[in-house]
Amino acid sequence: MPEPDSPQPARPIARALALLVVLVFTGCATTSDPAGDTEPPVFVDEPLPPVEEPAVHREPAAADAGPEAEIPLSALQPEPQEATADALPEVLVKGLFRDRHEVIHDHVAEAQALLRDVALEYVFTGKGRRETLRGRPVAFALWSEVKQEWIIAHIEIPRPPVRWRPGRRPLHVTVRTPGIKARHVKGTGAERLMFAFSRGGESLKVYGRKFPVFDNALVRKRQWRAVTETARPIVYLPYTDDTLDPGFVRGGRDFLLSEARKAGNELRAAQVPSQAFPEELLADVIPVEVITTLAVIEQTDDFDFRESGGAAFDQVLNQYGLERQQAYRYSVSGAAALGPMQFTNRRGNGTYALVVRRCRGANLDPNFERGATNLRNAMKAAICLLDIELSQMPSDIRLAYRGNPTVLGIFPVAAYNGGPRNVAKLHRALGRMRVPVEQLRRPGEQPPGKPVPCPCVWQDTGTGIVRPVTIPRYNNENRWYLEKYQSILDLFE
Repeated sequence: MPEPDSPQPARPIARALALLVVLVFTGCATTSDPAGDTEPPVFVDEPLPPVEEPAVHREPAAADAGPEAEIPLSALQPEPQEATADALPEVLVKGLFRDRHEVIHDHVAEAQALLRDVALEYVFTGKGRRETLRGRPVAFALWSEVKQEWIIAHIEIPRPPVRWRPGRRPLHVTVRTPGIKARHVKGTGAERLMFAFSRGGESLKVYGRKFPVFDNALVRKRQWRAVTETARPIVYLPYTDDTLDPGFVRGGRDFLLSEARKAGNELRAAQVPSQAFPEELLADVIPVEVITTLAVIEQTDDFDFRESGGAAFDQVLNQYGLERQQAYRYSVSGAAALGPMQFTNRRGNGTYALVVRRCRGANLDPNFERGATNLRNAMKAAICLLDIELSQMPSDIRLAYRGNPTVLGIFPVAAYNGGPRNVAKLHRALGRMRVPVEQLRRPGEQPPGKPVPCPCVWQDTGTGIVRPVTIPRYNNENRWYLEKYQSILDLFE
């Protein structure tokens, strides 16, 4: 049934209360959430995290695999909270002079609270057996800097989802809030759908979004009333330029490194052996830097990377810094790869199931939706998968890898992205390029005046100069995946 019209939001009383708290406790230390959010969790039963300072996987990166698929309802289970001593970090209140990322964090937390009780109104057309759901309603929490007030904007996007790729004309939508103009920026699904909004010539800042997730089985049966009655709305903010801040970028980097180290430590404590190098522990074979880069490049669109280079990485890191454990939890590619590390299920026989079977000592969550959307668990699964891929590679690659695992990581990373065939193709391409694996090095400087077209690998010719060599077109998507890997690696060291 259609839900009632949403009430108009009041002026931000919570903001005034937060300001009062700051004035009262200026100069004091506190262990409370700096956002001052005492409401029940609104993000699939979880609050916004507090601000902190600075065999075969064949699926392409999430943003490169075509349109976003529907999130399975089973993936929307609340994430278990860890009872850790640093769950509520001590924060020094700095009076009225707060950093920009702290202000953004407060806005996002407040937007979540506003959206929690906003109703999404479904519109049906036709009668009887011809009745159908016209579109998918989405609500946005917008902030006016001019009037210092919140606006809840309702739009309706096409259903079924339109096949849209970056660089194409914007998605056509219906704006259902008078006086609001909306322009599609990117994405179509729960993870990436984003718009730019304005009112009376003023650009409004986007700090929240409410998106309904449908039951695929009911959609296939065209039981539209049941589809809307069982829909699960999620309050989740995809990346937007309004939230980009160096504080979140640094925080995202530190958060990913921390989670990767914890994943490695759990594997080390469990004494899980490597399959590629049985005499060593799995945690000592795969560097944490490789895992953190995968968490970023799996969510970095090739189009954005080619257009803006490292700025595309900053957008992804910003999202990890802001959303923390929730970041990219709802990322579903057109190939049904799920979560931050983009694992597949394939009716219980996908890559994730293979890793669970082959890496038993890792104690991976056997439930696909739960395991693929839990960042640390997914990182452990990724470490296992890279090791499995390494164990199947030629001896010269494995020997060279042990001497230089981050640089020679291009081989397991190529396999992570496209399977063993891409490793074989890359190996043959290096032979044609006359680049022995032991001469591979970190990226250096392009030659002045005549830059070499990339994607590239970098070769040490023994003269003290590391030169770029263009990778032939053995697989264009995999070539750019390796270029992203090499471009971001130094950031995590």
